[in-house]
Amino acid sequence: MNTQDKKIPVAIIGSGNIGTDLMIKVLRNAKHLSMGAMVGIDPQSEGLARATRMGIPAVSDGIQGLLKLPGFGDIRIAFDATSAGAHARHNALLAPHGIKVIDLTPAAIGPYVVPVVNLEDHLDAPNINMVTCGGQATIPMVRAVSRVATVHYAEIVASIASKSAGPGTRANIDEFTETTSKALVDVGGAKSGKAIIVLNPAEPPLIMRDTVYCLADVNADQQAIADSVQQMVRDVAAYVPGYRLKQQVQFERFDANRPLNVPGLGLLPGLKVSIFLEVEGAAHYLPAYAGNLDIMTSAALATAEQQAVRMLAALNPA
Repeated sequence: MNTQDKKIPVAIIGSGNIGTDLMIKVLRNAKHLSMGAMVGIDPQSEGLARATRMGIPAVSDGIQGLLKLPGFGDIRIAFDATSAGAHARHNALLAPHGIKVIDLTPAAIGPYVVPVVNLEDHLDAPNINMVTCGGQATIPMVRAVSRVATVHYAEIVASIASKSAGPGTRANIDEFTETTSKALVDVGGAKSGKAIIVLNPAEPPLIMRDTVYCLADVNADQQAIADSVQQMVRDVAAYVPGYRLKQQVQFERFDANRPLNVPGLGLLPGLKVSIFLEVEGAAHYLPAYAGNLDIMTSAALATAEQQAVRMLAALNPA
């Protein structure tokens, strides 16, 4: 079997904005993946209609319909772009079939994964959680700081256009803040973390903006931090081209005579690191201002591509 001629069929569960954008990315950009099915619960959804027009099997009766699909046995990876509540049920039904699940909800059944930070550690996991849009944008920056300095506290503020926040995002606001806060510690390397999301109603809609604050050791090397951040930005931009710094990294020292009041931790000395980001979407399906959705689908695609490489290598060992 020649791996160069093979692609791994995938299913996308959730025919809303995120699922449809992901489908377009698989069709346009994927090197090792092919579309096996688009799954939804609304027969009138635009995502299912678009899949049908493109010749992709469209399932309108949810996960049960996917399980009955004639080509289901060929699917090896499934993306879940529904909700945190629905994901647990979907995962339980897919796991016995050996299908790897990439979770784009905040359910966090599997390990948190940010491709540039820890994908290699979890490629064999049966379920991978893509954290949140804010997490995908900001965790790399926290990790960029923590790999060269101790980060005692990290706080992120993700501001997204209200128009880019669909019903799933709005229903999962609490899960967003809890999941992102935990991942700032587990993946980003901060000792403590906090996440805030802002739905911006401005017209015309503004693209995604993220602010990252880290409190590092008071004597941390500013140049090492700045260099590490710049390198990480380049690494993320390799799969999210619209990911960029808005300005140079900002620093402010707080010594023992002038400590910083950190929420939940009290007065602490340290080096405050402020990082300001902008994420512009690729506009494959969604508007360019929806960078919050684009970074999720781009990260999920990058993850699945690496999983597919490993699957194909196993099919045709050297």
